[in-house]
Formats: sequence, structure tokens, C-alpha cells
Amino acid sequence: MQALLDEFPVILNAFWLTIRLTLASGAVALVLGTILAAMRVSPLPVLRGIGTAYVNILRNTPLTLVIVFCGLGLGLVLDVSFSTSLSTNYLWLSIIGLSAYTAAFVCEAIRSGINTVPVGQAEAARAVGLTFSQNLRLIVLPQALRAVVAPLGSILIALTKNTTIAAAIGVTEASLTMKTLFEAHGDAVVPIFFGFALGFLVLTLPTGLLFTWLSRRLAVAR
Repeated sequence: MQALLDEFPVILNAFWLTIRLTLASGAVALVLGTILAAMRVSPLPVLRGIGTAYVNILRNTPLTLVIVFCGLGLGLVLDVSFSTSLSTNYLWLSIIGLSAYTAAFVCEAIRSGINTVPVGQAEAARAVGLTFSQNLRLIVLPQALRAVVAPLGSILIALTKNTTIAAAIGVTEASLTMKTLFEAHGDAVVPIFFGFALGFLVLTLPTGLLFTWLSRRLAVAR
């Protein structure tokens, strides 16, 4: 227990990095996933094909492979750089990987929400002269997003846990810090483990409760 208290600032910094990874990746994934969902319901076959291919490829690719590709493929081979600091650069590369992977799941959640919107509303919007993009933006998406608040919350919780994969390219988030502390304090493995488990519980449990409340609050009356 003393080792856990001594390393408490290090643990806090690790979880702060996990929170930053989650929030940044979640925001990008929401925007990208919404665009992909629009592509998947687009009247243009080309856009539907691109959206479908993206979702099928990313959902069936291990996240570890995606993260390693971003770290090694983009970072080392293609020399994609966001900062002169190596740690900051790998942080942003991790965000790209997590966002790209999570966007595929966000897309499918939003697409399922789009399917809950009555067809008659979309037809009425077309009848009054709205274009596809106007129909989607003004009529369909507001209802679809309200219908999938709970699934989006589940995806955010999964993303929080998936940030541990960023350790594969050396990002010192919570899981990599826990591994380092195991090696430094071999006699305190159990309290360190339960300390990190409690930290993830503190991050995920309120998120689940918040999105459950929001889903009930924002539910669309049919």
C-alpha cells in the first residue's frame, strides 16, 4: 500500500493521459463515424461502397494492428509528425488509430439510429424540397443521435478500455504505467493492480450511469 501512495502522482498522470486519449479519440470518432453513417445511407453507390468497405475492414482488424500501423507505418515509415517531442507525436498517432477504429463502431450505432426514424418523415422532407444533406442534417440525424445515446455510451466505455492498447507504441497511459510499477515494486503487485482497477472503475462507471440517464432523458417519443 505504501508503494501505491508513493507513486500516486505518477498514477494520476497516467490516468490523466488515459482521459485525454479517450476524449480526443472519442470526439474525432464521433465526427468521422457520423460522416461514415451518412455515406452508408447515401443515395450514391460509390459513397455507400466506400463507407461499407471502411467499416468492414476496420471492425475486422485487431486494434493492436491499427495502433502499431499508426506508430510504425505513419510515424517511422511515412514520417508523419505532429510535434518535435517523440512522446507527444506517438500520443497523436495513437489518437489517430483509436479514432479510426472507433469510428467504424460509431458509424454502425448511428446507422441503426437512422433506421429507427420513420420513413414517412424522410419522404415528407423530400416532398417539401429538402435535399439529401438537408434532410439528414435537419430531420434524420437529430432523432437518430437521440435514439443511440446508450450505444454511444457503451462505445465510449469500450474506447476508455481500448486506450490501454496505446502502450504497444510506448504511450505511457495507465496500463503501461501499471506494468512499470509492477517491475519497480514486485512486492506490492496486488495493491497496485487493485489501485489501477479502481481507477478504471471510476472512469467507466460514472460514464455508464450518465449515458443511461441521458438515453432516458433524450428518448424520442414515437
